[in-house]
Amino acid sequence: MSSTASAGSVDDVVARIERLPTSWWHVKTRIIVGVATFFDAFDALAIATVLPVLVPLWKLAPQQIGLLISAGFLGQLIGAMLFGWIGERFGRMPAMIWSIALFAVMSLICGLAWDYNSLLVFRVIQGIGLGGEVPIAAVYISELTRARHRGRFVLLYELVFPIGLTAASLLGLWVVPNFGWQWMFYIGALPALLALVLRVLLPESPRWLAVHHRPAEADRALSLIEAETQKSTGQPLPQPQPVTATSDRRASLSDLFGEVYLRRTLVVWVIWFSAYFVNYGLAIWLPTIYRTVFKLPLDVSLRYGLITQAVGLLGTLICALTIDYVGRRIWFAIAFACAAVSLALLSLTASPTAEQVLMHMSFAYFFVSTINIGVYLYTPELYPTRTRALGVGTATAWLRFASIIGPIAVGSMIAGGISSVFLWFSVVAAMAAIITAAFAVETKGRVLEEVSP
Repeated sequence: MSSTASAGSVDDVVARIERLPTSWWHVKTRIIVGVATFFDAFDALAIATVLPVLVPLWKLAPQQIGLLISAGFLGQLIGAMLFGWIGERFGRMPAMIWSIALFAVMSLICGLAWDYNSLLVFRVIQGIGLGGEVPIAAVYISELTRARHRGRFVLLYELVFPIGLTAASLLGLWVVPNFGWQWMFYIGALPALLALVLRVLLPESPRWLAVHHRPAEADRALSLIEAETQKSTGQPLPQPQPVTATSDRRASLSDLFGEVYLRRTLVVWVIWFSAYFVNYGLAIWLPTIYRTVFKLPLDVSLRYGLITQAVGLLGTLICALTIDYVGRRIWFAIAFACAAVSLALLSLTASPTAEQVLMHMSFAYFFVSTINIGVYLYTPELYPTRTRALGVGTATAWLRFASIIGPIAVGSMIAGGISSVFLWFSVVAAMAAIITAAFAVETKGRVLEEVSP
């Protein structure tokens, strides 16, 4: 333990985490939590793969399509706030377990929907679980990670989200035409099994335990991690060195809106809103646009959607490997700007073809996807442990708000031509690029407690 702090105290926990090398235990943890996050993404995008079937089957109007897409995000808005509070009050593990169980069980129930209205209600309830899992998982992974190469460590875990999105597109291409749309939701129910055993597989966050004055439990949890790390590496661990001195402060609204944090909160809200307004506003609509506007066959529409998701996955991989060198602020600003340019060029193309939409949207999605996962790394870095889950939950609520109005906006504007849709999304991305470049705080390579006292 640290020679200057008692076992299980915040300073002791930070010092001990900072001296841990990345080991098989850390990789295993990312895999276990990543399975849940994979299915979170899978279930979130499943609706995009089944809509080309449901639209003619249930004779849905564009406004109904937008509402059905947005319904899940309304639930996610509620879930982000609810499970952010649960994660702060009762711990990261209970919040993860209950959110996973909720979205998995509701995925099964969505597959049993008999009409538009029933699926609408089921998607809202499922969204509560979907909205809670990913931000809490991101907080949990961040709190286990040392400052050095934290970007790579966290984002290699976060890659499972775009992998889940790509898998939903890929499986949808095969499952929906051959087995029916219901099976996309049945597959999404599998993580219910993980919820049953997650608490046995992983300890509670030592940082959370220490901040909540449970030093003995924090010491036990971290001792387990240290033992597993030492066993994995086969080398004795170095002595922990004092890293930072923390003060014992109670959580308050000043941790989100006080002198230190107000600027961070407002900027990160802009990033969340803008990135996901563009992402879900367009990406989830794409297969339906190809099918209804360009009259492409179902398999071609799904294949084009898959191509865009695969390009986004490539972008996120490059981001994960380089963001620790480039930095969060510069990366986000450049990515927003590139997406804005691509969407603006598409909006200026008179009567674009499906292939032109595919090319420009894939280019924009390459960059937007990097922000979509990068902000899950960045947001936990901006807040102290005492309010980190609440801060991330509140920030991701803007993701859900953007995801609600984005698809509805597309449904409302598409009657006037798709060029105007691309123009508005370009404007949003351009404004986010300017705000991020001017006001975002850089966090790369800094200990969490140093960034957020």
